[in-house]
Amino acid sequence: MKPVISTLSLAAVLGLSATLANAQDDGTQDVCMPAAEMKASLVDWYGETPVSEPSAKGEQMWASDRSGTWTMVKLLADGSACVIAQGENWMAGAESPKQLAMLNR
Repeated sequence: MKPVISTLSLAAVLGLSATLANAQDDGTQDVCMPAAEMKASLVDWYGETPVSEPSAKGEQMWASDRSGTWTMVKLLADGSACVIAQGENWMAGAESPKQLAMLNR
């Protein structure tokens, strides 16, 4: 059974284009939802899969070689997940640690 996502959440996820730094500067909030819904959204809408296991901070990178999109998700202790950054031009074929290092510059 596919989770139902509200229209507002869908619009927010699809329209989110700022990084976490930009989101904090302009007063907007991260897009958050139950982790199972976040996973279904990333898989179904973008064809993204996890690139790595969650870090010690609960951050996990998802990406799609097919669409070139990527999403950084923060997993929270309450079972929800928040998009903290996303973008395009994921470098298909490059090793995950190399890509993560380039994004953290």
